[in-house]
Amino acid sequence: MSGSAAVQLDLRGTPCPLNFIRSKLALEKLEPGAWLQVDLDAGEPEEMVASGLREAGHHVDLQPLEPGVVRLLICNGG
Repeated sequence: MSGSAAVQLDLRGTPCPLNFIRSKLALEKLEPGAWLQVDLDAGEPEEMVASGLREAGHHVDLQPLEPGVVRLLICNGG
């Protein structure tokens, strides 16, 4: 990732599918190629959000933060 994320969301504790919807809405407001940072719970939330955004054409990098929490760095695929 070059530079820093344009928008940062903390969706820890947010249930599925609300965390995916909020991430997708935030990406729709960004220019193609802009980055979004999303912190969320590990496990099902991480899997559902990451796979859904990849299927929508976005690039997703995953970084573990602390036990039970991950950070998704998402490049808006336009």
